[in-house]
Amino acid sequence: MHAKRKSEHLDITLGQDVSSGLTTGLESYRLVHNALPEINLSDVDLSTDLFGVRLQAPLLISAMTGGTPQAGELNRRLAAAAQRFGLAMGVGSQRAAIVDPNVADSYRVREVAPDILLLANLGAVQLVNGWGIDECRRAVEMIEADALVLHLNPLQEALQPGGNHNFRHLLEHIEPICTALGKPVVIKEVGWGLSAAVGTQLIQAGVGALDVAGAGGTSWSEVERHRSESATQREVAAAFRAWGIPTAESLIALRQALPEATIIASGGLRSGIDAAKALALGADVAGYALPLLKAAEQSAQALDTQLEAYLGQLRVAMFCTGSCTPADLRRPGILVKTI
Repeated sequence: MHAKRKSEHLDITLGQDVSSGLTTGLESYRLVHNALPEINLSDVDLSTDLFGVRLQAPLLISAMTGGTPQAGELNRRLAAAAQRFGLAMGVGSQRAAIVDPNVADSYRVREVAPDILLLANLGAVQLVNGWGIDECRRAVEMIEADALVLHLNPLQEALQPGGNHNFRHLLEHIEPICTALGKPVVIKEVGWGLSAAVGTQLIQAGVGALDVAGAGGTSWSEVERHRSESATQREVAAAFRAWGIPTAESLIALRQALPEATIIASGGLRSGIDAAKALALGADVAGYALPLLKAAEQSAQALDTQLEAYLGQLRVAMFCTGSCTPADLRRPGILVKTI
């Protein structure tokens, strides 16, 4: 059942239009061109630290897949690219491998990526359904991960046949995981954003980082609409295409409420300039999912080409704003709202 769902998710995201009815909000901002940057392009240093690991650029290959042979090949291809470029990477939900250890190899990528910052992944809602620290440790140990992502997806679960609908007291279950795991815990939405209120609750509970995963990219309500065999359920899902908090809006709200928190911005980023804008709005790292999955499906070379483009765009955007480091993008006057 898990493998069938994973395979359907992969086929639909790669083959259908599952875009959100919202935009990320990043298009409403413009980086202010600096005609006198007073730096050399070679002075631009993209490197940054996340969870004590040095990244060569503030980019995360976001959680996407696992659980099937095709997904395993894509994960290895993505991880090998992360190793070549010195980026972070997250695997898709490992629930399938906790339930059926036979599919665990589809998530294991250390052989091709021994040095990357690697994020394990489980659905947070499983903590209300009997799972706990043992399953979280198994997910981390399974792939030799540096941190654990617990993803929040109430809308997807509500629309998914056989989904988990009980999110009661979930925060109470997340808090002890943060204390006992011994690795950073990241909370990630899956495409509908985190509000400032939710982010504050999570940081107070001991969460190590927040991934906004805002609206404006892939819509999992649309994915579930394509999966549904019920006309009524398809109509219910269709109404939520424009649901969620756009990525920029979620990022700004979280950064204002939580000035010291580690924040990852993902959800609809489609260029290195988007990453520069997200960093300027307060993100520590920018995450990409669907465009890299599509590139990885083509070939390792296509994936490298896409990543080189994103990194080149980010580097030039930093140069043309007089920013030597990602942190420099947060200086006042770098970004203006145009709409």
